[in-house]
Amino acid sequence: MNWRRSMIGLAIALPVIALLAFGLTRDPAQIPSPLPGRAAPAFELAYMDSAADSVSLADLRGKVVVLNFWASWCLQCRVEHQDLSAAGTLYGPQGVRFFGVLFKDEPENGRRWIRMMGGQSYPSLTDYRLRTAIDYGVYGAPETFIIDQSGTVVHKEIGPITFAKLREVIDPLLEREATQ
Repeated sequence: MNWRRSMIGLAIALPVIALLAFGLTRDPAQIPSPLPGRAAPAFELAYMDSAADSVSLADLRGKVVVLNFWASWCLQCRVEHQDLSAAGTLYGPQGVRFFGVLFKDEPENGRRWIRMMGGQSYPSLTDYRLRTAIDYGVYGAPETFIIDQSGTVVHKEIGPITFAKLREVIDPLLEREATQ
């Protein structure tokens, strides 16, 4: 009788172990997103430093938009911060709009983090109810979305984005605009 119980236990445990083993072979950074190639979800978010003022995606039509979801508790956000600020400084005069979107964090923590990091070349927005993060399918911080002039998501980056990747995506968008 004991061997029968053991076999039943083994028959239940083996598929579970196989599923877990398969899951360990997957890279979580490669989670596919349905957004690239589709219209960016609309949003209207308040500026972190001025809750009375807000920005909406509709206001940004015709501009390349970079949305970076970040948090003060996010260690990888420190890695990408300098590259994002440098890109914001370079591309801002060319009409590219950069926004940080505070994710699962308090504005005061975000302001303190920005001061500690030496400032930021673009504004941050608050997503109090996480509605925008949900609409964009954000799994965690950092995640960056690049939206073209027509409002289409052209790139999603999970994890820290580099200056080189920003240039790789943004330059062709600006060149395309210049030839039209």
